[in-house]
Amino acid sequence: MIVATRLFSAGFRIFFLAAGLFAVLGMIVWEGWLAIHAAGGMVSDMPFYMPPHLWHAHEMVFGYGSAVVAGFLLTAAPNWTGTKLGSVPFFAALSALWVAGRLAILWSGSLPVLVVALCDLVFLPVLAARILQMLLKRPKPQQLVLFAVIMIYWAGNVLVHLEWAGVLDNGVWYGLRAGLVAVSGLILILGGRVTPAFTRNAILRTGQETGLPKDPEWLARPAVLAALLAPVGILLGLPDAVWAVPLLLAGGFGIARLTGWRGRWTLGQPILWTLHLSYFMNAFGMVLLGLATLGFGSEVAALHVLAIGGVGGMTLSIMTRASLGHTGRALVVQGEVVLAYTLIPLAALARFVASALPEYYYAGVLISGGLWITAFALFCMAFLPVLLGPRVSRA
Repeated sequence: MIVATRLFSAGFRIFFLAAGLFAVLGMIVWEGWLAIHAAGGMVSDMPFYMPPHLWHAHEMVFGYGSAVVAGFLLTAAPNWTGTKLGSVPFFAALSALWVAGRLAILWSGSLPVLVVALCDLVFLPVLAARILQMLLKRPKPQQLVLFAVIMIYWAGNVLVHLEWAGVLDNGVWYGLRAGLVAVSGLILILGGRVTPAFTRNAILRTGQETGLPKDPEWLARPAVLAALLAPVGILLGLPDAVWAVPLLLAGGFGIARLTGWRGRWTLGQPILWTLHLSYFMNAFGMVLLGLATLGFGSEVAALHVLAIGGVGGMTLSIMTRASLGHTGRALVVQGEVVLAYTLIPLAALARFVASALPEYYYAGVLISGGLWITAFALFCMAFLPVLLGPRVSRA
């Protein structure tokens, strides 16, 4: 009973654990189906009504993604606004809504389409309302923009369900891309705050007061603006060339920002270099997607660099750091966690090869998924005691 109460006492505890477990289980389902087909077999009877590749895409973007977004914002927003974290019943009820969405999508082949949509779509508006309630305590434009990003993200999921309900023709295509790009934009915004800040703090702790990370506004502002415009352009169904431009700008400015963040200094500290590497892969993925949208390169390859290397890498980085910091533990990782950090960019590379070189499709996808599963299994094993355990006091 004490452990259960502790689990539902903070957003990062329940939602980071849920995200880690779902990252493993959801990928196992997809990898299992794909492996059978790669071996020449066939599985035609799945519990969900959408094609397996769309179930996989939807659940990684809106299932895994929404859990991590909830865990981070429900932990960070109280610090920004000085409000309470929330009650145990609230976190229990909110996590139940998230689980209901996952189960509804999984068993969608046996449920009315409107029931599936309702179960899956209710989570993010409730989360957004709670975040807005906290942010309005101390309203700041740079914080309130996060509410807008959540709603853009949710709107992408609405488009997906509108096609599944027979209302739209291209809702899935636009919705999945808008959802992924919205999460990527959120990473560009928040990662652009925490990565140089955490690096600066680490340098200062060594006693060094010069050569600190720099993040000039003339780079940061256009990067954030472009990151917000890109998913909106996709949602509105604008021509590809129109929303490709903000993708290229967001990614380009993001990479330019990294050059001033002292990334080389962090090479001996995995909990820092993973932030820099993931931020780079997120920005680079935006550039690749922008180019692919204009006809240069594989769009599927670009989407997976963004999703695995950018979103997967940064969310794993944030989940580990936030879990340690908010439970009073030292911000140091070793062994299996460092390996997990390393496996994610390798998974992105394998998936890129699978799309760029079709003759290696099955091998590349299966290797990529295996690396992803291993990375998040390592996270779950290493952080289960942290997320379920009490806060510790450091002398």
